[in-house]
Amino acid sequence: MKDNFSHQSDHYAQFRPKYPQDLFDYINSLVEIRSNVWDCGTGNGQIAIELSKTFERVFATDISQQQIEQAPRNENIFYSIQAAEKSNFENDFFDLIIVAQAVHWFEFSKFYSEVNRTGRPNSRLILVGYGRIEISIDIDKIITNFYQNKLARYWDTERRYIDEMYRTIPFPFEEIEAPNFEIKHSWTLAHFIGYINTWSAVKHCIRLSQSNPVEELSLELKQYWAEDEEKLVRFPLFLRIGIIK
Repeated sequence: MKDNFSHQSDHYAQFRPKYPQDLFDYINSLVEIRSNVWDCGTGNGQIAIELSKTFERVFATDISQQQIEQAPRNENIFYSIQAAEKSNFENDFFDLIIVAQAVHWFEFSKFYSEVNRTGRPNSRLILVGYGRIEISIDIDKIITNFYQNKLARYWDTERRYIDEMYRTIPFPFEEIEAPNFEIKHSWTLAHFIGYINTWSAVKHCIRLSQSNPVEELSLELKQYWAEDEEKLVRFPLFLRIGIIK
């Protein structure tokens, strides 16, 4: 699995969007027994901390020590450095396995073998992802050009699974149709720029070209976004939900 997110891991906890409460309410409605949950690819732990409110034990794993160091702590959250494709968990252990904005980096067949091994019969696998940020017509045009043209050569090939809203990933499970959800926040331009700087393609561009393309993007956006102004930003959420046999 690639690790694009250890560098400047504190920025992820600070600038990445937070998932809405209605998503967690829905997740809880799908799971009757809430003893053990695996938050695989936990990153900065924002899924883990929410699940710790309703599950007895949350096992949160990631390949990035730096990301886990930024994650919030709770007495019923157990963090560990483990790959998604090979864990040390027991067979038939989890009531829920969830992956948020990370499964596109996994080796699908090996991860699904772990899901089938560690998930108890009739438990759930939930894959969560979010699409490109939406703000306004003028700003979205600028972001689209930045995303599709200026960063085109710097995106990892796995990014296409996000653009395709996980519809094209292998998913060998009996599937449950999920409702639509949305992330909504009020952000300043500075917060938005902080978020864009966490994009993996931006990091690749900085490393390869020795310059940060976000500086030019910020100048473009200032004609539509005052420095102290807060704007409503949206991210479409998408889910794949499977029944583990």
